[in-house]
Formats: sequence, structure tokens, C-alpha cells
Amino acid sequence: MTTPAGSAESKLPQTAPSSFDDHHPPERELLDDCVHCGFCLPTCPTYQLWGEEMDSPRGRIYLMDLASKGEITLEGSFQEHMDACLGCMACVTACPSGVQYDKLLESVRPQIERNVERDRSDQLFRDAIFALFPYKRRLRAAALPGALYQKLRTVPAIRKLAEKLPGRLAAMESLLPPVSVREAFARLPVFTPAVGSRRGRVALLSGCVQDVFFHRVNEATVRVLAAEGYDVLVPRDQQCCGALELHAGREAPALERAKREIGVFETLDVDSIVTNVAGCGSSMKEYGHLFADDPAWADRAAAFSARVRDVHEVLADGEPRAERHPVRGRVAYHDACHLGHAQKVRAQPRAVLRSIPDLELVDLPEAELCCGSAGIYNMIAPEAAGELGARKAANVRSVNPDVIVTANPGCLLQIGKHLGADIPLLHPVQLLDASIRGVAVPRT
Repeated sequence: MTTPAGSAESKLPQTAPSSFDDHHPPERELLDDCVHCGFCLPTCPTYQLWGEEMDSPRGRIYLMDLASKGEITLEGSFQEHMDACLGCMACVTACPSGVQYDKLLESVRPQIERNVERDRSDQLFRDAIFALFPYKRRLRAAALPGALYQKLRTVPAIRKLAEKLPGRLAAMESLLPPVSVREAFARLPVFTPAVGSRRGRVALLSGCVQDVFFHRVNEATVRVLAAEGYDVLVPRDQQCCGALELHAGREAPALERAKREIGVFETLDVDSIVTNVAGCGSSMKEYGHLFADDPAWADRAAAFSARVRDVHEVLADGEPRAERHPVRGRVAYHDACHLGHAQKVRAQPRAVLRSIPDLELVDLPEAELCCGSAGIYNMIAPEAAGELGARKAANVRSVNPDVIVTANPGCLLQIGKHLGADIPLLHPVQLLDASIRGVAVPRT
């Protein structure tokens, strides 16, 4: 991949106003928190790939500072370096000064989307992504030709045609999940009662991509929560939580989706709103911050976010109830970035996995480094994502696991693409579900 060039061209007069508009520009206090110490560099995927200062967190903060002072514009190299960021938030974990790079990036990406005109082909490609992925019905409709295509892909002539697709289209084709029409159109029960005495009552975010292409993960999640003593509600009228759009800077549609989800879940008599997708949980926990200056939504959003918990947080809260049957083998756990770095949920998934008898849990080398999925990143920046995916796959193979587990569908697809089909890739709850039921560990 060609490294984004330049750093601070398009110089403006020192007296120029900020290049950012007035709607939530990066806060001066957050920009000034960075002391440019460099602790973030070893954990930044793009810095590791290219060694370019402006493709590091401190370099991007420097660019934000220049734009805030009106010394550079948002077009050109500023946009390129911000687009190149995966938003993995490993730098937030690594920073000794507590720099809130997540908040800075969250404020800058909408500025680019509002104020910078993208190349037409780039804009059309991004529009196509967001015309499909947040819509469960459209995804279900796409599952039909998708299932047919996956059968045809075994034909040599079709496979050769697929290999000739240009970069971004080739990336999308290679990331197609295993499509099951039955799973795509399946529905979770609206209510699943707790097994035995009830210890709590939760509502599950079923998701969009998750529910259509990883419905088996949702089914396992409901079974495990019920087995552990939770009534599980799955409201029918829930939709996309807005995470993909939020992470890509499409603030307005993301906030509208957030409002709809708040409206659906806030009336439910539940202890927690549970998510089994790292990216969704990260965004939903931020609703309170996103609506902090909206008088009509601030309190409602804060109350919603306060109830959001990752499924591993719920399962690790208290002693296990359901009997675990042994699962023998080496299991490698990959920290999804928006679970480990953004939500700070690291110990709980490991605790859940260690509750399974005879399971040997191993961590990966370079565990803090992103696999290259990062929302839509592996589709819009396939070359950089490919390098990171190959690096992650090599680290996986180095520990000789029997199973890989990670808590995000994008990570499952990205690692699977580069690892191949010889090692099962699962969500942790699928492994726990197999242990509780005493059945064979699934392949997918």
C-alpha cells in the first residue's frame, strides 16, 4: 500500500480561523493532553506498517492541533491520515497520560464527512456499504444471492473471475461470511425464561449483520444467559445501533439510529441491555456522551448507556450456575479492539473461558495490535488491512491453537480470511454453550 504522503501542507495564515466547523470540534483540553511521549507508537497498526509519524496517534493529534488553529485545511493530507486510522483505540490503552484519542477521533471524522468532498468513486463505495449493512431486511435479501454465489464460487471459472476483481470489490468478496439462508431468516424468541431460579432479567441487542450472518452466535448467547439464570428479552422492533456509521463519521444517521434504539429499550423492565458484539457495545456505552449537550436526549441516553453491558461482563458477574462439561484443547483468545481497548473488557472473557473444565487458554503475541477489521476498514483500505490480517494470522498460528475465539463478527471474518478454514473460529459464548450442553464444539 502507498503510505499517505505529506504531513501539514495547505498552510493557511496564522490568523486564520479554525478549519473545523462549530459543531463539536476537537476540544482544546483534549488536544493539549498529549505530551508526544511516543508510548502509543508500538501499538498503533498504521505506524507499525509504515513508520510514518503522521500515521501515529501523536502525529494525528498534531494535525488536529494545526487544523484547530487554522494552519492547515481538512482536505488533502489531513483527510488521508485520518482515514488511514483504524480507530482501534490501542493507543488509549497504551497512553500513560490518559489522552482521550477516542473522543478526538470521534469529533474529527464527522468534520471530514461534513466539510470534505470525497472522490466520487470513494463516496459511492461508502454509500453502498451504508445502504446495505445497517438494514436487516436488506441483508436478508442479500443472503439469497449470497448463498447461491458461495455455491458457484467452487466452480473454477467463477473463482478465476472473482480473483480478477479490483481491490475494494475483491476485499468485499473475500470477506463474505458463510451464508445460511435458514439462519439469515431465523428469529430469536421474544422471551426466553431463565433455567431454574431467576438471578436477573436482560434484553439482548440482536444486531444487524450479527443476527443475519451470525445468528448462531445470538442463539448461543440466549441459551447461555438462560442457563445462567437470566430471563432474556429480544424486542422485535429493535434495529441497527448505529455503530458502523458512528465509527465512520456519519454522525447524523448514527444518532438517529441511537435514538430509535433508546426508545425501544428504555421502556423494558430489565437489569441490563446485553450486547455480544464489541463494536456495538462500544457505541451504545457512548450514547450518554454523544447526547450530553442535547437537552431532550441527554438523560435518556445516559440512563440507556448505564445499563449496557457486554455479555462477558454479565456472565463473569457471580459464580457460574450451569454445569460445564470438559472441552479439551488449546483455545486462543483474540481481544477485539472495541472490547479490550474501547470498553476495557479484558479479564471477563478470559474468566468466562476459564470456567470451562480442561480448556487451556492461551493469549496471542502482539495481542494489542488490531487484526485489520475495524468496522469497514478492511473494505475501504484492503491493502493495509490485508497486511494486518496476515500478521494476526501468523501470530495465531504461532501458538498452535485448536480453536480461536473473539467477540466481534468483523474480527471473525478478517482472521478467518487470512487464517483459512483449518482452525475453527468462534465467539466465546459458542464455546461456553457447547460446554454447558455437552455437545461437540462447532466449526463456525
